[in-house]
Amino acid sequence: MPVVKFWDGAEMITVDNRPMSWHVGMCVADLLAGLPDGHLYAVVKMDGRLIGRPRFAGTQVPDGARIDLIPMIAGG
Repeated sequence: MPVVKFWDGAEMITVDNRPMSWHVGMCVADLLAGLPDGHLYAVVKMDGRLIGRPRFAGTQVPDGARIDLIPMIAGG
């Protein structure tokens, strides 16, 4: 479960149905770096669009985005 961070500004995003603060210029890599388990996610779903790890640093998160975290799964 991600850590929820609040601040005094109105800018917010929703991560796994929980509110989280947002800032101008935030990219997916920034978002995940702020989570204790951010390294576990290979894909995120942002506003219905799937984004893979190679695009995390170059994908901006807009204010009000709805993000679902999708962990890596291994099996055999």
